[in-house]
Amino acid sequence: MSRRSLLRAVGGGAALSALAGCGVPAAYIGPGERGASDRSRQDKRLTFANWPLYIDTDDKDKTRRPSLDAFEKRTGIDVRYTEEINDNDEFFGKISPSLMNHQETGRDLIVISDWMCARFVRLGWVQEMDRAHQPNVTKYLDPLLRSPHFDPGRKFTVPWQSGITGIAYNKRRVGREIKHVSDLWADDLKGRVTLLSGLDEAFALLLQGDGVDVTKWTADDFHRMCDKVEKMVNSHHIRRFTGNDYIKDLSSGDVLACQAYSGDVIQLQADDPDIEFIVPEEGGELWAESLMVLNLARHKRNAERLIDYYYEPEVAASLAAWVNYVCPVPAARDILASSKDKELAELAEDPLIFPDDTMRERLAIARDITSKERTEFAKRWNALAGL
Repeated sequence: MSRRSLLRAVGGGAALSALAGCGVPAAYIGPGERGASDRSRQDKRLTFANWPLYIDTDDKDKTRRPSLDAFEKRTGIDVRYTEEINDNDEFFGKISPSLMNHQETGRDLIVISDWMCARFVRLGWVQEMDRAHQPNVTKYLDPLLRSPHFDPGRKFTVPWQSGITGIAYNKRRVGREIKHVSDLWADDLKGRVTLLSGLDEAFALLLQGDGVDVTKWTADDFHRMCDKVEKMVNSHHIRRFTGNDYIKDLSSGDVLACQAYSGDVIQLQADDPDIEFIVPEEGGELWAESLMVLNLARHKRNAERLIDYYYEPEVAASLAAWVNYVCPVPAARDILASSKDKELAELAEDPLIFPDDTMRERLAIARDITSKERTEFAKRWNALAGL
């Protein structure tokens, strides 16, 4: 089971809407109120919240995490690692009361999807990192990921892992190559196509298929795309909208082509070499799930050290080899390529972990949906997706 197969993203906005419905405003916190007295020097520990199955584990003892164990041994910092994030909105709802009321959350470091990171950054709920303490991040972070729309220069966020939203299909059953988003609408695929149900997971690739620059798309672009999807829903061309259960549909043959995540397909291909993943010629979305230091974190310096540790190419390589998503440290490729282990060396040539130049030219990070846009857009999209 892949890490993302546990994701239950439903388009975002639910937590904020619930808070607004209770009459509680999402309170912005100014820069001068985000920090707390840092205990890192005298208190050698930190609390790190992440998703399940998103860090390397020992084959013989799943409670051991080799890369994290090595960090603790090197630094003397005790890391309390929790796998408590199963859904972006659910986790937002869990910690937002503390953050909006300017209270500690009990967590120093978290990993959430960039579209949700955008919300935290806008609300002022995370602290700016000190890059003077993070030379590896400064040196090795992939240029494609350095300056997303919501966090220019990555002052508040650092990618943990990255990935691509593209198209997966069964080449043998389809009988031809798929190269464009528009290929999903071919008559012989009617009823055998799925799209991702989450607004933030689905819309960018569909806009790219319409030739839209997703770094600066507009409301008109969004509604024009929805009009097209609505026609495909009404004609029953789209079989359904899915979370990560598209994996099951594609494996069984119930679906021939679908929107998909790059990391999932690597694992599908191990069982079925007929499964292909493509970045459409019009482009694909590059996304990340990123590390952030929360407001009032008591171990900010320790958290920054841990982040920088994972940007050492050797450490990034070991993590990439285990999780199989796009590595945000391109220099890790050379580490894997030089491995005497054949399987590890082959990972260095996998464009779904280290995209080649041709693929990189077609990747873009979509601008985020603003808080003003989200209510309108989510209502339209959720009606289409049956959410």
